[in-house]
Amino acid sequence: MLLAAVDLGSNSFRLEIGKVEGAHIARHGYWKETVRLAAGIDESKRLTKKSIDIAIETLARMNERLRGMKSEHVRAVGTETLRQARNLDEFLLEAQHALGFPIEVISGREEARLVFEGCTRTLPPSSARRLIVDIGGASTEVIVGKGFVAEHAESFKVGCVNSSLRFFKDGRIDRSSLKKAQVAAAAELEEGVSVFARGKWDEAFGSSGTIGAVSEILRTQGWTDGTITPHGLLTLRYALLDAGEIKRIRLAGMKPDRQEVLAGGTAVLSAVFDTLDVEEMRPARGALRVGVLYDLLGRRERKDLRDSSVIRMQTRFGVDKSQAQQVSALANQFHAALDAAVSAETSNRLRWAALLHEVGFSISHSDYHKHSAYLIQHSDLAGFSTTDQERVATLVLAQRGNLKKVATALDDHAIAIGILSLRLAVVLAHARRADELPQWSLKFGKTIELGLANDWLSHHPLTQYLLEEEAVHWERVATTFTLKPL
Repeated sequence: MLLAAVDLGSNSFRLEIGKVEGAHIARHGYWKETVRLAAGIDESKRLTKKSIDIAIETLARMNERLRGMKSEHVRAVGTETLRQARNLDEFLLEAQHALGFPIEVISGREEARLVFEGCTRTLPPSSARRLIVDIGGASTEVIVGKGFVAEHAESFKVGCVNSSLRFFKDGRIDRSSLKKAQVAAAAELEEGVSVFARGKWDEAFGSSGTIGAVSEILRTQGWTDGTITPHGLLTLRYALLDAGEIKRIRLAGMKPDRQEVLAGGTAVLSAVFDTLDVEEMRPARGALRVGVLYDLLGRRERKDLRDSSVIRMQTRFGVDKSQAQQVSALANQFHAALDAAVSAETSNRLRWAALLHEVGFSISHSDYHKHSAYLIQHSDLAGFSTTDQERVATLVLAQRGNLKKVATALDDHAIAIGILSLRLAVVLAHARRADELPQWSLKFGKTIELGLANDWLSHHPLTQYLLEEEAVHWERVATTFTLKPL
């Protein structure tokens, strides 16, 4: 079986195809293009047309490599620049069409978790606690963990592209600009010192572009064996100062596409060494895309980390798990009746929404659905992309009350089906006891028609009243809801 991961990074877009061999994934294909997406975001935090065009052309070429693969075998993720972009929706519309697969934007901490898994999967097994650093185009991920499990993970908003643009925009490299770039990066990293400083880990590794590039330069120049050290970084900084200009950097082992961002990346890496008191760091082959592949494999083997995150959130906020399970079972019954061909991901999102629909009770019973939606959207949930969390939060927000707050979402019939299924489940489970549902029928086309046994309705007058109120809510968004006795 083949799996594919697409990493829409702030500096490069990368495609990795892996072949599953038991519990291991072997590289089957790899493609990388330098896009410099972080350089294409303007002062208003919008991606420029030129940067979008370059990205779309790149994704269209990747589409050719992915043709014929099943959607559940492919995952594409966006990182820091897409997290910042105010015209993200506009970009995703074109980007997903070009790639041919959905694109999810992941949070900084989720990116860090996946980086750690990707790196540790390619390193020799060890009981040591490891520090992993990944310097990307617009962010730097720092993680400490053991085995394949990240214990502390953080994403800092400084990378090789945005640092290069800020401090070396005129193309000149001098002591002042290099020092300023390093100090600015250190200031960004400072808040992580207590968690990631020396003494919290045993050995350090670096992944992806900048660290791999620096390691190769140090090795090829003969300054080290490829291990990154404070002295090696100092030697590299002197070499950059000797060049004086970005266009004049000539270093053995440096790839041409690294020239424009090497000064910024070196400044950030030097700040990491100083701030976290790193004595040596070795490069690791794995990175975000490898972590995405193993995450995909886990989902296929029913070891979805998102399920564990949902259970932890239920426990943390004291959710009535019996009630949540009852609502989940009902919602999925309704959903299956309305959409027999429902995808596993769509079914999962509805299930998670039902299991978490009452987390907001921990704040207040009044408007609990709003509190629940907020907590889901803004919590760090391992395994979830930002896109996942937004979709689950939308379902939870829509579970009761006025539907106008989710009017835009209702334009998508697939989402509307999920909203209807959850709302009906919440109404029919309102008594918070395991009553068996009588004979029922449900249709949702241009109108909604819910059929329930007449004698059951007559013995449940409150439920009938709530369903009549439900009809009023749907009428307010121009959808007829009919309650039909059977």
